[in-house]
Amino acid sequence: MRLKGEMYKRIFLQLLVCVCFVTPVFSAEQKHPVVKQKVANQDKLKPEEFAGELFGVPVPMQNYYFIANTATIFGIGQGQQPKNDQEKQDYIWDQLLLSFESFRRNIEVTPEEVDKEVGKIIALEKAGVDKKIDKAAYEKWVKQKTNEPSEAFENQIRHLLQVQKLRQQVMDSISPAVTDEEARQKFLDQRNTLSVELAQFDSKPKAEEFYKQARRNKDFWEKEKKSRPQDFKRPGFVSLEFLMDIWKFPRTAVFKMMKLKAGDIYAPEPVYQGFAVFKILEIKPANDKEFAEKVKESYYEQIKGRKKFDGMNDWFNKLKSQANIKINKTGGVK
Repeated sequence: MRLKGEMYKRIFLQLLVCVCFVTPVFSAEQKHPVVKQKVANQDKLKPEEFAGELFGVPVPMQNYYFIANTATIFGIGQGQQPKNDQEKQDYIWDQLLLSFESFRRNIEVTPEEVDKEVGKIIALEKAGVDKKIDKAAYEKWVKQKTNEPSEAFENQIRHLLQVQKLRQQVMDSISPAVTDEEARQKFLDQRNTLSVELAQFDSKPKAEEFYKQARRNKDFWEKEKKSRPQDFKRPGFVSLEFLMDIWKFPRTAVFKMMKLKAGDIYAPEPVYQGFAVFKILEIKPANDKEFAEKVKESYYEQIKGRKKFDGMNDWFNKLKSQANIKINKTGGVK
């Protein structure tokens, strides 16, 4: 059984090379060397031509460069470029692993699906070209936009769609349980609204000293704000969920604040950056009567979606651990 498994993995890696590198792959920013020919048999590759290993099987540099070029063209999420070389390398190996798993599950992308995605990109870019009507114009646009031939561009789209299908397949396989208590908590997180002003500090002792002064002297807050306005922030009259997710207010703290009144000062707590002392400006509690059956269902779906997403992350972390990824020095981002 192990022999069959090893043969299967090797076949996958050879196929990935052949599928991805039928044509030369170019980097839009010329950060990576050009792959001049496809590799029909990875056994003929020299050791330095492997980027690393997945499941104990060598990964050809061509595969590595294909994903690196895909990241350069499409970004690593929401079109964002990696912040540094390490983030880019992590993305490349995650994508190589997801590609392997897609192959193992026989997940396929049809030419029609690729063409549809190409059409969406052309529409978003307002390119005004049509692949079916004027292929030469289309290929010229791809070359200008990506500095690579259309076949390589479409192979990258095919890869991204394949990984997208895999993620959806995993999500669909997860059926998390959701309790009434969880749904009601989500309701309270979103329907309780709070407005505060916060004074930020880089350490807890400084925040505690400010808190003591502000509690003793009602004019102290405004006086300090005038002397250093950059340290005082107002997130707005927003939901507790917003304050917890975006500003990183502790859950216990925001619910305690809901019990105070306008003008009260709340003790130091850690926030997204350092520590803060809070002045309550306005409070609007959730109306329990609004937690009707129809509304309750929407909160069930929100929680279910979050649990599915968390479950998918757990699945991927387990897969990554099983893959025992090994990265050669030659596999680094150059």
